[in-house]
Formats: sequence, C-alpha cells, structure tokens
Amino acid sequence: MKKIFTLLLIASISTSAILAGCGTKEYDDPVNTLTATASTDKYRNYYQIFVNSFADSNGDQVGDLQGIIDNLDYLNDGDPNTGNDLGVDGIWLTPIMPSPSYHKYDVTDYYNIDPDFGTLETFDKLVSECHKRGINIILDLVLNHASSQHPYYLKAVEEVEEGNLDGYAQYFEIHPTSYFDSDTQTNYLSHAMACEANFTEEMPEWNLNSEKTREEFAKITKFWLDRGVDGFRLDAVKYFSNKSTDGTEFLNWFCDKCKETNPDVYVVGENWDDDSKIQEIFKSGIDSQFAFKFSQSSGTLTTEVIAQRGTAIAKKVMNYNDKMYNNNENYIPTMFLSNHDMVRSGNSLEPKGLSYQKMAASVYMLFPGNPFIYYGEEIGITAPNTTSDSAYRTPMIFDSNNLPNIWVNGVGDVAKDTKYGGAKQQQADPNSLLSFYSRIIKIKNQNPEIARGKITGLQTFDNTAICAYYVEYNGTKLMIIHNMNAEENAELTITDDMIANPEIRAELVASSPVDKDGAFTSTEDENAVYQHITLKDGVLTMPAQSTVILKTAETAE
Repeated sequence: MKKIFTLLLIASISTSAILAGCGTKEYDDPVNTLTATASTDKYRNYYQIFVNSFADSNGDQVGDLQGIIDNLDYLNDGDPNTGNDLGVDGIWLTPIMPSPSYHKYDVTDYYNIDPDFGTLETFDKLVSECHKRGINIILDLVLNHASSQHPYYLKAVEEVEEGNLDGYAQYFEIHPTSYFDSDTQTNYLSHAMACEANFTEEMPEWNLNSEKTREEFAKITKFWLDRGVDGFRLDAVKYFSNKSTDGTEFLNWFCDKCKETNPDVYVVGENWDDDSKIQEIFKSGIDSQFAFKFSQSSGTLTTEVIAQRGTAIAKKVMNYNDKMYNNNENYIPTMFLSNHDMVRSGNSLEPKGLSYQKMAASVYMLFPGNPFIYYGEEIGITAPNTTSDSAYRTPMIFDSNNLPNIWVNGVGDVAKDTKYGGAKQQQADPNSLLSFYSRIIKIKNQNPEIARGKITGLQTFDNTAICAYYVEYNGTKLMIIHNMNAEENAELTITDDMIANPEIRAELVASSPVDKDGAFTSTEDENAVYQHITLKDGVLTMPAQSTVILKTAETAE
C-alpha cells in the first residue's frame, strides 16, 4: 500500500508571509481560510538532486544518500506547522547505481547502489523517510545504454570474438559495420562487427527490441518498484528509436510493464528533440517528457521573463501543451528552468536582479503539470563558468558561512556562495528567493487546479507584459495573471465575461517594496511599503512583477 503523507496547510499560517510573496507587514487577507489538499495522484512539485553534489554525510567529499536523508527536513519536514521548509513532494535522483564514472550514467549493476553513495539499506531508509513526509521518489533509469564494463557487454565482446552472435550479443545493438549509417557512432568489434554507442565508446547501447533485454529490464524495474520507488526518469529517450527498435512501441511496453507492479507509477522522459518527435513518443502513454524548449538560458521561459513578454509566453505554452494532449490525453506537462546538463538559470536571471528570479519561478511553477526545481535553483546558485558539466553541478549550499567541501568530477573548491546566502540564511529571510519558492508551493497545495488543470483559454489585454490564462479542473476554473513588467504597475479591467464575481485566491509580488514616494527601495528600509494586489470595482491593480490567482467567489446559500 502506497505510503502517503498529506501536508495540510492550516489556516493559522500568516498569509502575509505565505501568500503575499514580499515583506513581513500584515495586511487584510481575503483568503486566510485556505487549506491544502492531499496529493494522492501523479502531480507533484519535484526537486532534482544530482546526488554527488547535494550533501556529504561522511566527509569523503562526495554527496551521498545519507546526506540527502540528513537534509530531508529542508525539502519537506512533514510538519505543516513549521512553514520553514521548501515543501516539495517529489524528488528525482540522478543515477545511483554502480558505475565507473562520476555521473553514473554508464551502469555496471542495475540492482545495487554505487559505493560512493551508500548501500541498498541506506536507500531503503531514504525511501521510507521520504514517504513519511509525503515525498515521492523517482530514479534516473538508464535504458538506452550500459557501461562498457557491464558483465553482459564484456561477455558479448568475448562471444563476438568467437564468432558467436546468439548469446549475450543479443542484448546489445551489435551488427555488421555495414548496418550503421555514417552518422551513427559505434564501437568497432572483431569480425567486422560493431555496437552502437551514440554517446561514448564507454556506453554501448542496449537492443531494446530484444526479448532477452526486455526480460532483464522487467526484472530491473520490478526490483526498484518493489523497494518503494514511485517512478522513473528515463535517460536519452530520443535514442530509443533506431533501425531495430520502435521507440514508441518500446516505451508503451515499458510503461505497461511498470504498471503491473505499481499502477500509479510516474514515468518522465528526457527527450531533446523536435516537437513532432516528442508528440510521437507521447503515443506510448508515457506520462511526461521534459519541455526542453522552454528551459535553458536561451529557452522561452528565461528569455520571455527578461524581455517582459507575458502574452507571448502564454500563447507558446498553451500551443505546446495542446499538441502534446493530442497524442496523450493524460499528458502531464513538465516545465523547468535548468538541470544538470545546462547552465544554471541563475546565470541569466541573477544579473537582472532577484525579482527576475522570483518572476521566473512564479511563471514556470504555476503552469499546469509537474515543475522540476534543479537543486540550488531555489537559492539562486549560479555556475562558476559555462565550459563543463561539472560547472553546472556545483555543491548545494546549505550554510553560506560553512561552505561544503565536495569535489565534483575531481574538481575541488567549486562551492561558491550565492549572492543571497545559503539555505539557512534564506530561511530566515521572508523576502528571499527560497521563501518565495516555498510560498509558490504552498499556494499550489491550496489550489490543486493549478497543477491538474488544463489551459483552456488565454485572456489578452492591451499590455503585452501581461500573461493571463485560464485553467480548468473538475468543474472549477481559475484565472492566473502575471504582470511581467519590471517597472510599472498594471491596471486591468476584469469583466464578468472573463470571470464572474472574482476574488483574489492568492498573490505573489516579486518586485521590491517602494518608499513613501513610490520608488523601489531595499527590503531593509524600515519605511518600505510592501506592495499588494487589489481588486476593487472590477479593476485589478497589480504591482510590477507580480502574480494573482482569481476564482469565482463562493456565495452562501
């Protein structure tokens, strides 16, 4: 029986610290009776952990599973009365299985934990502690390729040298060299044979069409699902389709096989590909594929927030989602800003200021579906340079007064303080980026329509900085509006045709407070005025870089 712990957000939490999103001064809050709803389905606020870099529990300069356990209270302490945790209810772990590389994407044993990270017993404890807190856990599962040191591949190479293609060679994409296109990377073997290896020679590719391979994969997935894993992030889905394999058919088989063990399993794929090819994969029934076109420093989310083009981003997200729904009516969108393979979002947003990082968080986190927060993104960590993967995977900073001594890919001293301090420092600041992320998640817990709803329409205004759309779920309808203008307030006329008898369900203000003259000022200014959104006589007044969620007010009978 799935362990589910519901974080119930009680009404006594001060909404000036939760819903306002800026400042600590109290104000008359019309929605102070909101409580959270249980998350008993596949919808979660996920947090990606690159295990090597998150937390080192034993001083060997490598992050590990016990380090994650030790810091679970930071992610979600399971106590709705504290209000001091981030509040995520899903974790994606990058590969944790034995591997000769530091990144672990070339697996030698799919049934164990790499000694760098701990043991199966430690992993079981992690799953248990996550479930106590209502956190689902998904594993990075590498099915496209194995390590060249995997026992099956070593045996396959030996058999090919003997001219035997009927044994372990069947597990891999081993064919005559003439079989491969000129642009396909391969490992050359004996007898004019080769194995496909699109990443490196150390990563020979599995034959996904082989019954032997599928039998092995079925055992692997059942092994982890039986240990309490709630789903999988599948690496390199783009490469599942080749001459011998129909990637969509394989994924359909895989998802169905997982559901035999856990009907509620969640599967999300990594697919850097064109929209049309991503659409095709959704015919498999896979729940999600990461929306890469909206991520990265040059992606839609970051560029449109910086350019303050609200109408444009609303149209792009709705159009993208509609295309994906056409091939999978149960599609779950997955927005994110950055991950372990790209420059951190802070590198583009931080130079513009803290309010831009908050605004970006509000925009992507409040689109429907499952957002993925890359560890450290919630405190504004930036990459020290953009020349290597290691730079994107620098250590998590829990305390900026005590920087971690973690080495990433043999590189030490790469933990740099964020401009705004570590997690400990930001937890104590209600105006911090971390506090802002936490408030977004609380708002989503109180309004389940946000994640589960479908964008059913856009609302345009003369102001192109306004991103406004409707989400509908189970007969309820919300109107979500962002004013992405970084300098000017927005006054919007809200008519009954847009949303009847609207009330402010929640608000977030990313911009700085203002002084008595209305100019932006520091949060440390004792005379600072913390701005709020108002709705009066059909006129919605929104400060610069702010967000509001409107809903038809319930009337007493």
